[in-house]
Amino acid sequence: MPARAAYSIPQRILHWLMALLIFFNLLFPDGMNAWRRLIRNGQTPSSADIASANIHAYAGIAVLLLAVLRLAVRFSSDVPATPDGQPAFLHYLAQLTHVLLYVLIFAMPLSGIAAYYLGIDTAAFVHGGPIKSLLWIVVVLHILGALVQHFYFRSDVLRRMTIG
Repeated sequence: MPARAAYSIPQRILHWLMALLIFFNLLFPDGMNAWRRLIRNGQTPSSADIASANIHAYAGIAVLLLAVLRLAVRFSSDVPATPDGQPAFLHYLAQLTHVLLYVLIFAMPLSGIAAYYLGIDTAAFVHGGPIKSLLWIVVVLHILGALVQHFYFRSDVLRRMTIG
């Protein structure tokens, strides 16, 4: 069976929906940070603090649920072949980046759930520290890789995940 020319519509929708939710939580963690600071200092969070923290938590839970769905779709669907003319090391770097993204996409919300709902301080530290930093690094690598594919190698990688 020949490889697809582009990712399926469900794959693209899941990719971009998850990207939006992940960026939302990475860029706007203030509500959760304020809630955690109040709890740590023995203060009572206001209803607005709790609502803001809940928005962050619900977005993270949505990422986790979408990641499960995305893996199911990924393993039940074909994906486009590696672009022609690409150096082998870039193929392996792309594979490593995708594996790391999946690991972090699961680790981030699971550690957040452990911190917020179970009160595990170590999970909060790992969630807001090393996992968050690694996620930023891998997301930037992912974006740079797509841009290098598009502008330097003139491949159709960006088109495959956007308009198809």
